[in-house]
Amino acid sequence: MISISSIKHLRIPFSIFLLPIFFFALALTPNLNPMRLLWVFLSLHLFLYPSSNGYNSYFDKDEKSIGGLKNPPKVTKDLYWLAQAFFLIALIIGLQISVTYALLLLIYGLVSMVYSHPAIRLKKYGWLSWFITGFFQGHFTFCMAYIGLSDLDWMAMFRPHILIPGLLTSLMLWASYPLTQVYQHEEDGSRGDRTLSLKLGVLGTFLFSSLWFLITAAGFAWFFMDRNQEAVLWVYLACMAPVVLFFFVWFSFVRKDPEKYANYTWAMGMTWISALALNGFFLYYFFENTQILQVINQV
Repeated sequence: MISISSIKHLRIPFSIFLLPIFFFALALTPNLNPMRLLWVFLSLHLFLYPSSNGYNSYFDKDEKSIGGLKNPPKVTKDLYWLAQAFFLIALIIGLQISVTYALLLLIYGLVSMVYSHPAIRLKKYGWLSWFITGFFQGHFTFCMAYIGLSDLDWMAMFRPHILIPGLLTSLMLWASYPLTQVYQHEEDGSRGDRTLSLKLGVLGTFLFSSLWFLITAAGFAWFFMDRNQEAVLWVYLACMAPVVLFFFVWFSFVRKDPEKYANYTWAMGMTWISALALNGFFLYYFFENTQILQVINQV
């Protein structure tokens, strides 16, 4: 029997935080197909990501706040099998597109499993887990979505027009990921997980993320300028302005009292405002880059 706690640990609404990568891939996909779009969206956001969330929660057994759950309920045995069932459904949906896409889903799922499985537990290796998480949730996910949406073979991952925007998404994740760990130092330390944020310290985490946010902004500025999309660049900067403002307001409070303000509420506030801004921008970019807005205006 499936428990309510297990359903909560899937954290399905939390998938919205990775939705910008899907929209970015969607914006750059030249041959859109409604059914492929539906299959890719469902396989990633309704099944693969929740499967990963549930699997990691099962082995972490967190008692304090985690992403998307301020007060996580106690983990039960059925969570493990529920997570595996969601993973299997994701693979079955992936096969509706291609074997290649299903294999990419499989690779992503297996990597997410070793992140928290006690036999390997990448999470305890700060720099390695930071790099792998950013790479797979960013670049790999972008390429996976693009290949699924376009029904391409896996070699497409190495083509510059896919490789470069994919790496830009990893820059976003490498910048924001340590901030999601900043309120978990005590619990991570008690389990022996030397996360990057724990290694850097609270203030070091903010300085590190600010540097990577700057690199990310420079990367996207170059990308849009290279495509002669100066107007899009200004929209991007406008969408990022609230995120930057929130970050520096939060940082100013943290500098005064790290223990008080490096908490779940502020971290989730940062995550939510980033998700709303990025989803809004990449959804706009999808309409703009595919010229759907121009078609609508002419009707």
